Amino acid sequence: MKQYRVKMGRKLSLKQHDPDDTGNYKKNDDGRASAKAETDKHIATISQLQERLYANSTRALLIVLQGMDTSGKDGTIRSVMSGVNPQGCKVVSFKTPSSQELVHDFLWRVHREVPAKGQIGVFNRSHYEDVLITRVHGWISGEVAERRFEQIREFEELLTENGTTILKFFLHISKDEQKERLEERVRDPEKRWKFNEGDLEERKLWSSYIDAFEDMMAATSTARAPWYIVPANRKWYRNLVVANQVVEALEDMKLKAPPPHPGVNFDTLKIV
Repeated sequence: MKQYRVKMGRKLSLKQHDPDDTGNYKKNDDGRASAKAETDKHIATISQLQERLYANSTRALLIVLQGMDTSGKDGTIRSVMSGVNPQGCKVVSFKTPSSQELVHDFLWRVHREVPAKGQIGVFNRSHYEDVLITRVHGWISGEVAERRFEQIREFEELLTENGTTILKFFLHISKDEQKERLEERVRDPEKRWKFNEGDLEERKLWSSYIDAFEDMMAATSTARAPWYIVPANRKWYRNLVVANQVVEALEDMKLKAPPPHPGVNFDTLKIV
């Protein structure tokens, strides 16, 4: 899975990353079934490791999900976090800033939502919107974006120094795949609520968004807070890649069950 990690400070071209990649898994029903079985194992492991994270309350995990419209942020959360105890997990979706948020710096509303120790936090879109949509639409200059890259790096460094592990995933789909998913939303009455005419206007800016994502990831993928470019045309492989990295991050914390309360002799304890 290390092939999907963005190297720090290197120029990035998303054309060199195949959104239809499925690693060692065949692009057929057998490959899908094998990947799904492996993902299910990871989900069970995440459930066990989350309990240790919650019990220790010394570390936190922040998962950042970014990607084009229809790239599968919601679906990834539903799948990968399906075994997590809601008590120890919070999903935050950042919308258009409110009037109160606009009078503060762009990271103010984000810092309030980072996970506490013992918790897993998932950002469905994130502080990176402030160097993506704002840049594509010309609301900020390239110079302001560069300053924000530096501020984001410093912000994430602060979080990691205080015990938060950060995983950042760019869910990479092709333009043709997005077209199919948008058409599916139009056809399916159960999914039409997700469709917004504004999605079509944003789709016209595809190339500009690709450029913005490339610059953003190249500038903000660090040793402590790396970006992963996740092939996301195949939902089953997307879920596997993300689940695998979440397991690795939790295992790297090397958390054990905390010791029992002192003074309790469990050998002689009787419960009546």
